[in-house]
Amino acid sequence: MLNELLQFQSHNINLDIKSELFSTGINHLHNHHINNCEAYKNIVDGFWPESNSSILTASEIPFIPVGLFKRETLISVPELDITMTLHSSGTTGQSVSRIHVDKITSMNQQRCLSNSVQHMLGKKRLPMLVVDTPAVIKDPALLSARGAGVLGMMKYGYRPVFLLKENGETDELAIHEFLKQHEGGPFFIFGFTFMVWLELYEKFKDSKYNLSNGILIHSGGWKKLIEKSVDNDTFREKLNDSFGLKEIYNFYGMVEQIGSIFVEGENGLLFPPNFTEVIIRDPITWKPAPKGSTGIIQVLSLIPFSYPGHSLLTEDLGYIESVDTENGVRHGLRIVGRVPKAELRGCSDVIASNMEAQA
Repeated sequence: MLNELLQFQSHNINLDIKSELFSTGINHLHNHHINNCEAYKNIVDGFWPESNSSILTASEIPFIPVGLFKRETLISVPELDITMTLHSSGTTGQSVSRIHVDKITSMNQQRCLSNSVQHMLGKKRLPMLVVDTPAVIKDPALLSARGAGVLGMMKYGYRPVFLLKENGETDELAIHEFLKQHEGGPFFIFGFTFMVWLELYEKFKDSKYNLSNGILIHSGGWKKLIEKSVDNDTFREKLNDSFGLKEIYNFYGMVEQIGSIFVEGENGLLFPPNFTEVIIRDPITWKPAPKGSTGIIQVLSLIPFSYPGHSLLTEDLGYIESVDTENGVRHGLRIVGRVPKAELRGCSDVIASNMEAQA
């Protein structure tokens, strides 16, 4: 089903076709993970026992809290098939998610990310400026979310130049030489949001560098900027004022569903690609919330095969601001903040108790 959905452009798929293809694909993944991941099966048996015997709609597919990957090893393929382990970003002392990826999942990630990125960059690879240090991609077998993001996006640029040196210091000669060579034509800039602000904007805002032919793709790190009173509008305005940079795309994504990115469109709304679904859950009833109501964001994706990351309850709050079915399937998502430090209770207990019962 993933192959069929990738044939459509992001905004021109009929609602009925999308629903049928996605339903078939997500049910296939649900059954695959039940049959191959004991921990996931224990959760489903404990919370959704009725889901084992019928074809489910997207809103009926069981979901697990994204934080569970910080405490449990969740794998749905033989361990020998795992080729890469991704780690979420975290400060010292924090637990991090561990996402185990095989060749099938890696291939799905790359194809789906390419499908989304083409809508921003076009089909030709562009010279690339990376607002980061090459140190974040030194160990491709064990990557943080930041390193995985940089490495993944590097496939869509060529001759990448890093703005920072290995030790994290700014490489002023690197950006100077990059723009001297490429500022006359289109080029690609990638970095995490807080890095773009701190390392590009704040350090070079008075440099008179011309980035007007650049296409900036950025994501994550808004908490650090909100503390500086920098919201999305301010971010875009300042980069335009200082560098003439107008083509700016924010996206929403997570290491637990690498390859599934919600790209910023009109009015700052985030739009999921065809191979995903987004549901807003009422935090009291856990039922789908109506359009315009704020709740906890659930994301579903047809990408994860090696681990049960196909239906995740995130730690983010948001609401669906717009739904357009006349010109295709478009759900405009607005993110408003983070869930207070709490998790869906009981999942780890269910895993443990079921494993003890089976021992």
